[in-house]
Amino acid sequence: MESKYRSTETTVYCCRYHIIFCPKYRRKILRPEIAERFKEIVISMQQEQNFIVLEMEVMEDHVHLLLDVDPTVGINIIVSRIKGKTAHILTREFPEIRRRVPTLWTRSKFIATVGSVSLETVKEYIKGQKSNEQRRKK
Repeated sequence: MESKYRSTETTVYCCRYHIIFCPKYRRKILRPEIAERFKEIVISMQQEQNFIVLEMEVMEDHVHLLLDVDPTVGINIIVSRIKGKTAHILTREFPEIRRRVPTLWTRSKFIATVGSVSLETVKEYIKGQKSNEQRRKK
């Protein structure tokens, strides 16, 4: 994975997240045409919501997203917006969804950060900062 940093006026960042969420009752309702439409909707949201889809896969009963998200917006807000917009559009375009579940998505989600370096590498870098500073002053 490339280590491409993004920036706003005041922040340089690389905030990548692996997200998983499921249809209500983990029903297997995300058939291929619904999955394709889901992907189109999410891709169309990128610029407006200030995130980048790095990878995406839709299974019959769950969704995997790998997103690079602006930290000033926050991952929880982005996931809520994705779930809200996709639910609204998909249930309108595919009325059979409403016959299978009362709402498209569960309220729960899995979110994990994904780094371009290991946790141990960052810990060692931080630990070494004071000694590096002291060496520079000499």
